[in-house]
Amino acid sequence: MDRTRLHHLLARESAEAERRNPRSKAAYERAEHLFGRVPMTWMNKTAGAFPRYLDSARGARITDVDGHEYIDFCLGDTGAMAGHSPAAVAEAVGRRYTELGGATAMLPTEDAEWVGAELTRRFGLARWSFSLTATDANRWAIRLARAVTGRPKILVNSYCYHGSVDESLIVEGPDGRGTAREGNVGAPCDVTLTSRVAEFNDLDRLERELAHGDVAAVLMEPALTNIGIVLPEPGYLEGVRELTRRYGTLLINDETHTFSAGPGGCTAAWDLEPDMLTIGKAIGGGIPSGAYGLSAELADRLLGRDDLDLVDMGGVGGTLAGNALSVAAMRATLEHVLTDDAFAGMAKLSERFEAGVRAGIDAHGLPWSVSRLGARTEYRFTDPAPRTGTESAAAADAELEDFLHLYLANRGILLTPFHNMALMCPDTTDADVDTHTEVFAAALSELAG
Repeated sequence: MDRTRLHHLLARESAEAERRNPRSKAAYERAEHLFGRVPMTWMNKTAGAFPRYLDSARGARITDVDGHEYIDFCLGDTGAMAGHSPAAVAEAVGRRYTELGGATAMLPTEDAEWVGAELTRRFGLARWSFSLTATDANRWAIRLARAVTGRPKILVNSYCYHGSVDESLIVEGPDGRGTAREGNVGAPCDVTLTSRVAEFNDLDRLERELAHGDVAAVLMEPALTNIGIVLPEPGYLEGVRELTRRYGTLLINDETHTFSAGPGGCTAAWDLEPDMLTIGKAIGGGIPSGAYGLSAELADRLLGRDDLDLVDMGGVGGTLAGNALSVAAMRATLEHVLTDDAFAGMAKLSERFEAGVRAGIDAHGLPWSVSRLGARTEYRFTDPAPRTGTESAAAADAELEDFLHLYLANRGILLTPFHNMALMCPDTTDADVDTHTEVFAAALSELAG
């Protein structure tokens, strides 16, 4: 690739983004009382000098404060996979908050059992508890795993994503040993004291780490998603399950992003059998929500322990977790929005998106690849597609990503700002996908010169 041309195009698109968005720029410059000028520092992870400011959103569309409408394939980095403010969720939340009242009262509602039963139908785990984020669901699952096994360490995959869980911020170093992931802020201790790491798709390394006998649980995404989609090779997930059972280690599937694979995530789609499962973001239709599920056998083992404080200071709950508003949103989302039929339609749209991206790549003979996981599609600047997190991280190209993101945004299309991910929601249309195909092809033609 002609890097000089890329630099020129990136500068042009950056200037155009600044010209098109004066109100967003001014709002960002005025935000002197916010840490990093944004309400959450990740919002600075965006192409260009400042983020676009939200005015309104509905379905698969966002409008910014400068009046520009976008086809939204980011969807809140999965949090809005149900679409923005779906009618059924808005109605349920409004009824709970305004008509019935009691958004949070430290009392259960009957909606909770409905949600638990539906999650069991979808994922197979028999018992469920709720949180407000997937990060908390993971933290609480880790505590339970340590309690029931008596082991101190958690094993994760290199360049995995489990929110801000301390134990997950470990990667394989060049020498094959675990080391802190670059950029980890204020770690409470050396991550190798709490964690072990193995590359995704590497069963030999996994077995070597489990053989130490100190791993309470393997916490993993069935496919890596936040470093670019890395799909499991044939037999890999079956091998993970066999090895964890052989070494007395629990298996936790984090389906927060891999929920895109279908109504029951990868766990249902690929007949997986985890001991625990964590999920968040999408199941609440945009209202903060999360959950973790346990097998019946594991739940009974934990509840049968007199030495575990599961109802007060045991570190596996929060005052707002399972609140009536959050649970009402989860029920509405699962019952009426992210249904089995909706997932089938979203997957077809994702196939169409994948085909459009592949056609653009092939037309220019680019050494890129594209991977899909149900309703989620992602392209990487390498071919063949990466098979490990480290390989995927090495394929990143910040300048190229920024150019493509700005080029698309300046023409009314948003991708996930962390990488080149596009997610479909129930309101996404064929025309939305085809618009991306056309604009993506135009971007590649400009790069080619």
